[in-house]
Amino acid sequence: MGENKLIKAYDDLMGHLYEAMDDTLHSVADALEIAKEKTAALGGHTQEEINKIADYVMRDVEHVATSPDLKHENDSLSEWLKFDIELIENFALEAFLDIADKTRVKLAALEMEAKLYHPYQSGEVAGPGTFTCDACGKQIAFKSTSIIPACPECKGSSFSRC
Repeated sequence: MGENKLIKAYDDLMGHLYEAMDDTLHSVADALEIAKEKTAALGGHTQEEINKIADYVMRDVEHVATSPDLKHENDSLSEWLKFDIELIENFALEAFLDIADKTRVKLAALEMEAKLYHPYQSGEVAGPGTFTCDACGKQIAFKSTSIIPACPECKGSSFSRC
């Protein structure tokens, strides 16, 4: 799957997840399955690709949902992203935050599991933010959904969100 197709799939799946989360009867897991089905119905993706994109979306949502003191205020968000929130392009930020907010409550019982280290690997899709190379500490920032590249400094492939 090409990079643009992966990025579009991430944004599509997140939009479908937001819609499914609007129905409070759905658990996060159920909403994710609905979002995966709707994304699959758009065509052009294998089930394996959709599952991988769903993992990327949930990794990002869990990171926001378990971040201490992160609120909807621009200052907190800018601090989490490590750049001015106004610079974000083509990203459904309100939908993302709403999912994360709902997820925050639903993840309370799974807090320990949700806090497990989820490394970001080059070649994966991630939402906007700043990432640090686990090998050399180089920071890279994305202002839109992007494919994580190899580290431009050391060619490392594992990153942590700042």
